Amino acid sequence: MKMVMAVIRPERLQCVKDAMRDIGINGMTITHVTGRGEQMGLRFTNRVGEFVVDEIEKVKIESVVEDSDVDRVIETIRRVAETGNPGDGRIFVIPVERSIRIRSED
Repeated sequence: MKMVMAVIRPERLQCVKDAMRDIGINGMTITHVTGRGEQMGLRFTNRVGEFVVDEIEKVKIESVVEDSDVDRVIETIRRVAETGNPGDGRIFVIPVERSIRIRSED
């Protein structure tokens, strides 16, 4: 099993959730996060001067999937979350050694 973790633009969240459901992936954890990547934040200029917002709001989606589903999940997220602009996000794939259900011994 693998955990596919994607950090995306908040406005793309619903589209990604819908696309994941369409390919049969329903389980996910969604966390609202802030951070910065290559874009190094946003620079604004107004009458008072210039300021930088260097922590951008993003959404992190985590989903544990079978190894055979990883490429399909990655392609789905990339296709749906991409806007073509800097700050579209990042996808990470992490090995999962075990998954233990809390309510029973499955």
